Amino acid sequence: QGYRGSEALMAMHTSEATPEPCELDDRDYRCACNFTDPEPDWSSGIQCMFAVEVEIRAGGRSLEKFLKSADPDSLEYADMVKALRVRRLTLGAARVPARLVFALLHALGYSRLKELTLEDLEVTGTYPPPPLEATGPALSALRLRNVSWATGGAWLAQLQQWLKPNLKVLSIAQAHPLAFSCEQLRTFPNLTTLDLSDNPGLGERGLASALCPHKFPALQDLGLRNTGMETPTGVCAVLAAAAVQPHRLDLSQNALRSTTNPGASGCIWPSALSSLNLSFAGLQQVPKGLPAKLSVLDLSRNRLNRAPRPEELPQVENLIIDGNPFPDPGDPQPQESSSSVTRACVHSLLAIGISGTLALL
Repeated sequence: QGYRGSEALMAMHTSEATPEPCELDDRDYRCACNFTDPEPDWSSGIQCMFAVEVEIRAGGRSLEKFLKSADPDSLEYADMVKALRVRRLTLGAARVPARLVFALLHALGYSRLKELTLEDLEVTGTYPPPPLEATGPALSALRLRNVSWATGGAWLAQLQQWLKPNLKVLSIAQAHPLAFSCEQLRTFPNLTTLDLSDNPGLGERGLASALCPHKFPALQDLGLRNTGMETPTGVCAVLAAAAVQPHRLDLSQNALRSTTNPGASGCIWPSALSSLNLSFAGLQQVPKGLPAKLSVLDLSRNRLNRAPRPEELPQVENLIIDGNPFPDPGDPQPQESSSSVTRACVHSLLAIGISGTLALL
């Protein structure tokens, strides 16, 4: 009995030293799995069936072994998927066959999933034949970061064919590649936010390839933070060519030039544009060719050495210029040094002494 007790105690210590790869919080709201062990216990993920927000990372391993159980035409799991509470799903750190990706999207078509995030994935192989109509989830937001696709620029068009046309937010960072196959791409009728930030090699030429003309008719927010843009007027020209009319444009964290290229023609900015973010752009002066009228212009955290003059600015309601290395007019003036104060006191005392001597004489 003593031996068996010791054995049980050792088993308890081993269990404590090897935590479960999946953890569900006390509210059954968020579940996170990180399968980093050499022999992962995939069955631990069963507890995530009750969570609203689920994050699963596969430790960088290949998921090809799951292909044999991925039958996109099977309806056996439909009732189970319908019962899931998941609304936000993150999948990451894996090598995934393309057929498995689309089998998963087909299965999620029975769910109530609203937001899908794919991170650090390598999608291998060819795509299955696209469905006659979208059979995937009715997503409102799709976010991709550091996802590579074996089939090049056709990936977004292929992915789009599996999604219902509800998408409102599309975010693509660290893409491989980002140039889309525009002739294959369908219109995104409800997309209001397109965020291409954190693609430093994009540039204005790459932006022209990514903004397929007339594919984003409802766009309101365009994020181009840290994307290698060079001038606001260059971006303006791309927007005009693509017939994109954003209300808010983020060009922060780009090394922007203050002046346009010699001989560059003027560009008419989108009439709906009301907010322009040029913060953290290394600007030493206000760029040329800005929109004539803005509700918000953010020039904060640049290298402006003086406050912009009115003639340098568009008609703007809210100008943000904090964090630049010029003094704020409201700041108190620097105090005189102690040596200058001392000299002033000495001069005053001498004057009093001389006037008193003259009075005595």
